[in-house]
Amino acid sequence: MFTIRPAITTDLRSITEIYNDAILNTTATFDTEIKTMEERKIWFANHGDLHPIRIAIENDQIIGWASLSKWSDRCAYDTTVEVSVYVHKNFRGKGIGKKLLEAVTFAGEKAGVHTILSRIVEGNQISIHLHEALGYKHVGVMKEVGKKFGKYLDVYMMQKVFHDNG
Repeated sequence: MFTIRPAITTDLRSITEIYNDAILNTTATFDTEIKTMEERKIWFANHGDLHPIRIAIENDQIIGWASLSKWSDRCAYDTTVEVSVYVHKNFRGKGIGKKLLEAVTFAGEKAGVHTILSRIVEGNQISIHLHEALGYKHVGVMKEVGKKFGKYLDVYMMQKVFHDNG
């Protein structure tokens, strides 16, 4: 059984390893070059109450993570964030992604986020279904906006709006 908790700086190595595997082997991210620990320290420093990071742990091993990140540097977007969820390749299909998405969505709502956006690559029906189960709505499809592994890919946009946050 796994648990979920807020991430701390000592979790960065495992977070980075999981993300770098996704960069090299999946279309879940459109990053194409692996991240260094220094880059991820900067990424981590840009997170806080409004931009939480949650990790899933089983037997003292980090098996997944989720975060809310700034959508834009323009001030009018301050309460709009983008969600990311990554699960270690050996632990996919066990409900970890759903629980991480749930945890980070709830943390964002509690912190005062108004809108969470999610970009999901074409063909990732599992992720679309997980988002729908948590009340995210389809808001559009961006056609052929990214090229990875030699193929142009569509990205599905999903959104969750918290209407009672003011």
